[in-house]
Amino acid sequence: MASARYNAREAEPKWQKIWDEAGVFRTDNDDPRPKYYVLEMFPYPSGRIHMGHVRNYTMGDVVARYKRARGFNVLHPMGWDAFGMPAENAAMQNKVHPKEWTYANIAAMRAQLKSMGLSLDWAREFATCDVDYYHRQQKLFLDFLKAGLAYRRKSKVNWDPVDHTVLANEQVIDGRGWRSGALVEQRDLTQWFFKITDFSEDLLEALGTLDRWPDKVRLMQANWIGRSEGLHVRFEFTDTPPSGDATLEVFTTRPDTLFGASFMALSSEHPVAKALAETNPEIAAFAEECRRMGTSVVAIETAEKKGIDTGLRVKHPFDPEKTLPVYIANFILMDYGTGAIFGCPAHDQRDLDFARAYGLPVTPVVAPSDADAASFEVGDEAFVDDGRLINSEFLDGLSIPDAKEEVASRLEAVTIDGAPQATRKVNFRLRDWGISRQRYWGCPIPVIHCEACGTVPVPEADLPVKLPEDVSFDTPGNPLDRHPTWKDVPCPQCGKPARRETDTMDTFVDSSWYFARFTDPKNDAPTDPKVADAWLPVDQYIGGIEHAILHLLYSRFFTRAMKATGHLDLKEPFGGLFTQGMVTHETYRSKGGDWVNPADIRIFEDGGTRRAEMLEGGAPVEIGPVEKMSKSKKNTVDPTDILQTYGADTARWFMLSDTPPDRDIQWTDAGAEGAHRFVQRVWRIASEVAELKDVPATRPAEFSAPALEVRKLAHKTLAAVESDIEQLAFNRAVARLYELGNGLGKALAAARDPSHDTAFALREAAEMMIRMMAPMTPHLAEECWKALGQETLLASAEWPAVEKDLLAEDTIVLPVQVNGKRRGEVTVARDAANAEIESAALEIDAVQKALQGKPPRRIIVVPQRIVNVVA
Repeated sequence: MASARYNAREAEPKWQKIWDEAGVFRTDNDDPRPKYYVLEMFPYPSGRIHMGHVRNYTMGDVVARYKRARGFNVLHPMGWDAFGMPAENAAMQNKVHPKEWTYANIAAMRAQLKSMGLSLDWAREFATCDVDYYHRQQKLFLDFLKAGLAYRRKSKVNWDPVDHTVLANEQVIDGRGWRSGALVEQRDLTQWFFKITDFSEDLLEALGTLDRWPDKVRLMQANWIGRSEGLHVRFEFTDTPPSGDATLEVFTTRPDTLFGASFMALSSEHPVAKALAETNPEIAAFAEECRRMGTSVVAIETAEKKGIDTGLRVKHPFDPEKTLPVYIANFILMDYGTGAIFGCPAHDQRDLDFARAYGLPVTPVVAPSDADAASFEVGDEAFVDDGRLINSEFLDGLSIPDAKEEVASRLEAVTIDGAPQATRKVNFRLRDWGISRQRYWGCPIPVIHCEACGTVPVPEADLPVKLPEDVSFDTPGNPLDRHPTWKDVPCPQCGKPARRETDTMDTFVDSSWYFARFTDPKNDAPTDPKVADAWLPVDQYIGGIEHAILHLLYSRFFTRAMKATGHLDLKEPFGGLFTQGMVTHETYRSKGGDWVNPADIRIFEDGGTRRAEMLEGGAPVEIGPVEKMSKSKKNTVDPTDILQTYGADTARWFMLSDTPPDRDIQWTDAGAEGAHRFVQRVWRIASEVAELKDVPATRPAEFSAPALEVRKLAHKTLAAVESDIEQLAFNRAVARLYELGNGLGKALAAARDPSHDTAFALREAAEMMIRMMAPMTPHLAEECWKALGQETLLASAEWPAVEKDLLAEDTIVLPVQVNGKRRGEVTVARDAANAEIESAALEIDAVQKALQGKPPRRIIVVPQRIVNVVA
């Protein structure tokens, strides 16, 4: 007899060892079966996995195991996104080398992930800080450089004065560095860039082909790329500014609102503004204040709208007698459009806020179609909806599209100094990707700076450019800048003393092509194009919504750039994308307001009321809202504790249950205990089935009603679970398996001495349930499989086959209409005669009421679909 309880502590490491020794999850690139590539976004090696990792990797593992059972050659690899600032911060705080800290964390997290029983091909594992990996990344950089997709120029950047590095716009939060919290400064630095803008149109258009991506992610990317059609309009200065410009050029997507213009606004970095600042201390001081703001759109949008009047004025394009004041404003970006705008306060909220602050006119020129043009006004909110033109002379009464066309046509026909006053233009919000970072722990940029030869690529024969290990973090800044020997090298072209590039690559570069490297991670080249093209795109990519823009957009750029340089022959890296929800937990606070760890409290339930107190001392604890698990609020649950207490399968099962996988899931002790109880129930079912006597080895020719009921339940569940997993609806699959377990348990209890056919049905159903659970609870499934006398590994077994004849329902539900209006429905036998159906329909109270006691003129039964009663 099998053990009364399933012992996860013994079973899980045992099966993990067996799988590993058998090489079950090793992937052969030459396997002739159809391919399936499933990949979860690889983790940063912080030292410990968290519950978000458990959820993410469980989902991917279910898909990998399921597809493997369905006959696919599955690639399911794992690696580490291992470069970045946290390692350098740890080096400074703990006096440990970033390499030592990183690889120690990788070892710890690898052990934790392996304890989850993930079906990963660990033979393909790499870390982005491995020399072998960043060697090939340097090769890609050189190829991009040769193809004109990488270049160097001076640009304005976000500078973190504490971490001493450039920050991406997204790393600036409320004007502060995302890690240091320091107020960010704007600096002009010479930076390396990738020409992602070469692909702006293609990146935008191809979003329409990604039909297995979430709509919200595609929309976020479309907004980030930001295609806009508009006009470049030249405004004549009334007096020539110090810069010598005769006109001020702006890009606008709303030329229809020109009659509502009340001011012009320049970026503090605009050439006109810079020229004025040279002789005007007040303007220079304002420009310096603007530089202290972040460069991100969020920083610009949320900042108080400020400006300074330059004293300059420009002529209105349609009324030379009307002039507009020219301001320098803190909400204008130099790298969008021309760095200058005309302000129409009535129809742009930023312009309205600015106009109200500086007492500028607000003239509405678009109003709702049904509004009174004479009385329509704008208050504290700009009117940005559709409407008709007002207060706009020859545009009055036109729609917005027609007004735009009329303005464009008229201004195109006007010339200033021999050139049209306006030209049509398509603009993109997307900017080239600045990849330079002033830090040590990153991929060295393989170029050398020579006073005689300029910027010289490192010869491929001299790759990799390795990071020196003898560095110090005693003082802030980039250790590569102050290394005594590493940066000093002879020029590859002229042999004269030269200097290595000391900037390293943004870590987003590392994660923008790792999926391609997994296809052949030992190759001397970045990819074997034939192998990579066979595996890619990734069939199912799984990760957090926080990577919806940058990581995914950069990866899409990289596949295009790698195609242009001969490393791949495809554009899109990820065929299917799934963004899972977060794992949440209640928060707890002490009486003093400090956050309290869930492991340090006990909770009492009393008549529906919950209260909490400290384990030590019994001090009361306030139960707060459910929030995303975070170290700062101490509402985390250590996966290691969960795995040791309940086992990996319980944690996996809970993460898949109840909540749709794209929504947040709340971790609760009660939920984990419920999942554990079901694991034990499945074990008991397997044990009871294993003890059934005289189970026929072959399928009986006929089945009794009880046996047929069990078989139908099992096969209907199988068909539904297949559909659910294909749709990544793991919670629905779990719910169906709960139902199957309950039904099978009841059938076993009822069949004390089952007939041959019932014994066969019970055994078949139990095996099917175990095989369906194998992707979700693989250790439990293997243990149950063995208890049932099977000698093969379930991890290598085929998926069970549905008998479609068992899916047909014995009854059907037909809607009933009276004179075309639905009045109810009837449940009848599938093979019921029309007379039976008609009789059942007429017994419905609502039908009788509609007929008002009169017989129907006619009843039409559409087989298997509907009953129409004609009164």
